[in-house]
Amino acid sequence: MTGIDYDLEFLEDGHTIELISIGMVCDDGREYYAVNRDMPVRKIRKDKWLMENVVPSLPKGHGDQRIHMPKRWLFHYADHRVKPRGRIANEVADFILKAGPGVELWANYGAYDHVCLAQLWGRMIDLPEGVPMFTRDIQQERARLGLAWDDLPKQESGEHNALADARHNQVVRRWLKEQAARSPA
Repeated sequence: MTGIDYDLEFLEDGHTIELISIGMVCDDGREYYAVNRDMPVRKIRKDKWLMENVVPSLPKGHGDQRIHMPKRWLFHYADHRVKPRGRIANEVADFILKAGPGVELWANYGAYDHVCLAQLWGRMIDLPEGVPMFTRDIQQERARLGLAWDDLPKQESGEHNALADARHNQVVRRWLKEQAARSPA
């Protein structure tokens, strides 16, 4: 079984979940990261938590003073990782399907991540064939094994950067698998 660990950063207001960025890492060594060019910038600006925790990790222009980035920009629109939502949907489907049949999606507290992921293609029934209809949850596996939150490996850096979080999710999932193998059945 091939695992893909992922994380999405998103804006949620109790009614909608809107993609900001996505990071994915596959057991075969591939990685994917994209920032949604079509994110609701005005709404994000009004969300103090996102502005303090997520926006700082988005791609910023640097090095070339000829690049003029107005302060109102949350991210560097010309960065190669910034893409329209439709392109992200196509690339994510390709990334998942390349892992082969039986791929497992894993996320930490993944309920909203899975809804936001599924919404890349519309309704859940619109998922491309081969894209799992559910995500396995790291916290559910931790609880199943009788472990506490503090038992899990700690993330050293990059928290709330979707790719850094996805990489850490992979570390934790693999660690949990080792713990499960050591536990009596």
